[in-house]
Amino acid sequence: MDRWQAMRIFVKVAETESFAEAARHLHLSAPAVTRAIAALEETIGARLFVRTTRSVKLTEAGGRYFDDCRRILADITEAEAAAAGSYATPSGTLTVTASLLFGQMYVLPIVTDYLDAYPAMTARTFFVDRPVNIVEEGVDVAVRIGRLPDSGFTAIKVGTVRRVVCGAPAYFEKHGVPTAPAELKDHRIAVSTSAWASPEWRFASDQRVVIHPTLHCNTNEAAIATAQAGWGLTRVLHYQIGPALLEGRLQVVLSEYEEPPLPIHVLYAEGRQAPAKIRAFVDRAVAALRGNRLLN
Repeated sequence: MDRWQAMRIFVKVAETESFAEAARHLHLSAPAVTRAIAALEETIGARLFVRTTRSVKLTEAGGRYFDDCRRILADITEAEAAAAGSYATPSGTLTVTASLLFGQMYVLPIVTDYLDAYPAMTARTFFVDRPVNIVEEGVDVAVRIGRLPDSGFTAIKVGTVRRVVCGAPAYFEKHGVPTAPAELKDHRIAVSTSAWASPEWRFASDQRVVIHPTLHCNTNEAAIATAQAGWGLTRVLHYQIGPALLEGRLQVVLSEYEEPPLPIHVLYAEGRQAPAKIRAFVDRAVAALRGNRLLN
């Protein structure tokens, strides 16, 4: 087996932390993967993995070799793609992930505009309210809300979102406007159990209020609809009610007590070596999201 193929197998085992999973991704047999790693370790003269019955972890030497292998393989891929022209013109299928509601409201229009600009492209959206492993699930670009853990991915900040308490003008006319978090106990509250199951709402200066909701909804949309109907208050990420805020159907209260906003990043793996299909989409996404006044 040539060194390039052995490096590919090594990188995939390191990424998946599994010989069997790497074999599945590479369409090889598990014994072939095991032999390739053993031969590589013999050639290098160092153990690359610590294997147990339950896990496969990189050794210190393996970690250094992993970084070098990813760089070398990326250089090879870039050279091949440049020769084929795919770094000049977007081609293939682009996979984009984001949280469910944010993806539908703000990312999907960027995807369709992108497809209009590049008719040869196809796209797949993966909008879910759970962490998505970009490498394992074959994602090209992710739009993430929240503080990011350290990783080798390229992350471009494009905006922020706030957690806000909101209600309809008609509700406030009838029940008054709360002027401090403690006053929420005097108001009807609708909450989304899918997003914030905790009964404790946190505010700036470490203020905490235990909420006793009158209505529990299983979706953000239902809680927002209840607030728009003038029935009570709810707490959401402000991008979720952007159109309603602009149209005056909802208004935010207690803004001076809000916690610091959460950052929004566009995240992708290849950095400067990303193919044209990714670079073209990232450029559009960054410009569109930074230009959205609801997010900045």
